Formats: sequence, C-alpha cells, structure tokens
Amino acid sequence: MNDTDLLRYNRQLMLPEIDISGQEKLLESTVLIIGMGGLGSPVALYLAAAGVGHLIIADDDYVELSNLQRQIAHTTERLGQLKVDSAEVSILALNPAIKVTKISQRLDAQTLQTWLAQVDLVVDATDNFATRFVINDTCVATRTPLVSGAAVQLQGQVMVYDPTRPESACYRCLYQVSSNDAPSCAENGVAAPVVGIIGTIQALEAMKLLAGFGTTLAGSLLVFDAKQMEWRKLRLQKNPDCPTCGRG
Repeated sequence: MNDTDLLRYNRQLMLPEIDISGQEKLLESTVLIIGMGGLGSPVALYLAAAGVGHLIIADDDYVELSNLQRQIAHTTERLGQLKVDSAEVSILALNPAIKVTKISQRLDAQTLQTWLAQVDLVVDATDNFATRFVINDTCVATRTPLVSGAAVQLQGQVMVYDPTRPESACYRCLYQVSSNDAPSCAENGVAAPVVGIIGTIQALEAMKLLAGFGTTLAGSLLVFDAKQMEWRKLRLQKNPDCPTCGRG
C-alpha cells in the first residue's frame, strides 16, 4: 500500500480485525457482482469504498426512471445507459484506484464458469429464482464463495455459501425448486432502504470472507422484517439430498 491507500483506508486499518494484512487482502481480491440494481448498487459502492481491488459487474439492463427510487448507483442524467456503464461511473468517482470490468450480457452456466475462474467471490444481487439457481450451482461446482441476498416489499434475507466449511448449505438447500409465484419488486414493490440494508450486509459478508475476519452467515439464514424492525438468524442445515451440494 502507498501513502494514499494508508490515508484512504485509515478507518479500516484501525480495526484489529482488518489491519494492514486484511486491507491488502481486499486490495488483491476480485469480486463478481451479478446485478446492478437495488442490491448490487450498495454492494458495488461499499466494496469499492472498502478497497476491493477489482470489481467485475454484470447486468444486461438499462437505467430506467423507476429504478432510481432504490438503485443508488444510477442517476437521472444516466437514464437509458447500460447499468454497468452507469455503475462504473459511480464506482470510479468514489474510488478511482480500483479496477472495474463490465459484463453487459446475461451469464449462462458455461459463461459464468469461465468468469468464476478469475474471481475470489461472487455476490448474487439478482431478482429471480432461475438466475439464482444457475449462480448457486456454478459456485458450488467451482467451490467459489457466494453471498446471496434478496429483498421485496418490507422483507429481505441474506445467506452465504462458503466451500471451506463442510456444513455450509447452498441456495438449493433452502429452495430446492424455483417458483413462478415468487414475489418480485416489479409486481409487489419494495421500500428503498430495504434493498440498501440487505445489499450493505452482503458487502460486509463479502469483506469478512475476503479479509478473513469474524463469523460469516455460512450455515445460517438472516431474515429482516422492516415493518416490525425485527431480525431473525435461522440455522440453515446442509441438505444431504440437495441436488447441488448433497452427497448424492
């Protein structure tokens, strides 16, 4: 780290859990963030601010007016731009020292597996079961750590898959099959701060995995009820019959 880095990350360096060694791990890390919407925006901005050295951001969508209520990486002036282009501007304005790689296409399992060979961790900030299953299955197959989040209406949840922990459940241990009836923000709405809260927790869990401090959510499901302002941390056991990570 140079003098500028020491000043920029000073408040993190003061933490004994991070210190210089942890900060160097962050600076040397590459994270793939899939989805630059309500969850991906705070994830990208906080990981950039924290000094994750290389962010690969993936989204094939364009910035629309209805996005701006919650997708804080985008602005009114960037309506009509690709979300990855818009997010890159915000990320580099916050921390020009990091590297940003953009993927403006949908990632199928084969393409995703190619990208995972280049990253240390994946953050799933998508909004549908089908995509989450593809991400989960590919991360399990390649033994890539995964931080998954979801939010709708006034509720949210976060879970972590950590391949270094044998007891760590994957997303299919929680949801074995997709559902066409799953609620979406477009159909059911969402309060802006809810996605911010969930995305920020995803960013923190990613930092813990990369820098190697604290206890992550691996083996647990963190559930947030904004209406009652209640948190529940539920034990999420690995399913031995899981089609993705089970023994069979």
